[in-house]
Amino acid sequence: MFRPFAGRVISVCLIVVVFGILGLATVQSQDEAALYGIPVLEGFAVLPADTFAEGPASGAAEEDPTTDYFGRMFPFESQPVQGMSAVLPTDNGTYLVMSDNGFGDKSNSADYLLRFYEVRVDFADGSVEVLGFTQLSDPNKVIPFPIVNEDTPERLLTGADFDLESFRQSPDGTFWFGEEFGPFLLHVDAEGVLLDAPIPTPYPDVLAEFARGLEYVQSPDHPDFVGLADNEARFAAANLPRSRGFEGMAINTSGTMLYPLMEGVMFDDTVRTRLLIQEFDLAAGEYTGKFWFYPMSYPTHAIGEMTAINDTEFLVIERDPAQGKEAAFKRVYRINLNEVRDDGQTLVKTLVADLMAIYDRDGLTQPEEGAIGFGPIFRFPFVTIESVYPIDEDTLLVINDNNFPFSSGRRPGVEVDNTEFILINLPEKLNVGK
Repeated sequence: MFRPFAGRVISVCLIVVVFGILGLATVQSQDEAALYGIPVLEGFAVLPADTFAEGPASGAAEEDPTTDYFGRMFPFESQPVQGMSAVLPTDNGTYLVMSDNGFGDKSNSADYLLRFYEVRVDFADGSVEVLGFTQLSDPNKVIPFPIVNEDTPERLLTGADFDLESFRQSPDGTFWFGEEFGPFLLHVDAEGVLLDAPIPTPYPDVLAEFARGLEYVQSPDHPDFVGLADNEARFAAANLPRSRGFEGMAINTSGTMLYPLMEGVMFDDTVRTRLLIQEFDLAAGEYTGKFWFYPMSYPTHAIGEMTAINDTEFLVIERDPAQGKEAAFKRVYRINLNEVRDDGQTLVKTLVADLMAIYDRDGLTQPEEGAIGFGPIFRFPFVTIESVYPIDEDTLLVINDNNFPFSSGRRPGVEVDNTEFILINLPEKLNVGK
């Protein structure tokens, strides 16, 4: 989670041009949409921004508590159910959705509890119901550094301890999380109890010259740097920018390997568009040494998620840093670990869906004054889109992270964003589970 850029981002609205040239405003069927390579909106549901769960007040350390976010002010009386950064299906037809570190920063999220929620999505009536949550904790004191709730019996984990951005469930029922403060991998049981000490992030030899002499990839928020004098000193000590750790992480469909994906490159890396993917062996509990690079289209872009299609193919969300009218690049790509460029390290990516060019065939949304992207040409104009899951070979579930209460991409300057769950039918089938 991060706050959207305040400055205006110059962009060209390619969607209008494409639809105008191809005449897609007159598309009459899903087959015609597929002919043009355009995904079709199959479902649309909303979790309102003002959705809260039991728990203590949160946001008390927000740096400017006098700011009015369209009628909302810090602190909140309980815990916001927002900031969705990953999604997993359950066996009973519901979904587990993971909230991230809270309010976008280590300094203002100490009272935000780290959880994943179970939700029921009803695309028939467009509703999302919160059924419950699992709280992350460290009662067995496996974390080797101080945490916010250090001296309490439960040792509940907070957004000042870790910045969770991705999670996956292994065949044994335990969960793995990718986070950004370390960056670390975290391993918890089905009840959310931490099983092992946070696992640090190595780097391949090809990146050693950019590591600033550190043994691992470390951000300015790494626990090793807490005692330094100020932010300037912490940035000087780190080799990875803040909030550029494990934004995405996939587990292969065999359930044997994790593939954490960095959101950004090291400070000194001369190639500003390559994002590191490494292989982690779940049985061995260690990295295998295999790695690849995901090629971003532009250095200013970031990734939002990485999700398995099968054992070698994965979906990656790539996005620009803009929202609302300025949003232009929000896409889902497919990569295959067996398809690399001539350098043997950089993956080939193939466009699966442009989230700024979706055909709303059934009128699930209607044009609305002041709103961006509703109507026949449906767009997903959010600064952060961080969840994607292949429901089947034809259909993707995609969810935005609304950075509550900071993002305003759907109704800019009018209202904070809700969390939107969309189903899109793809123009080309995926090899799911094969």
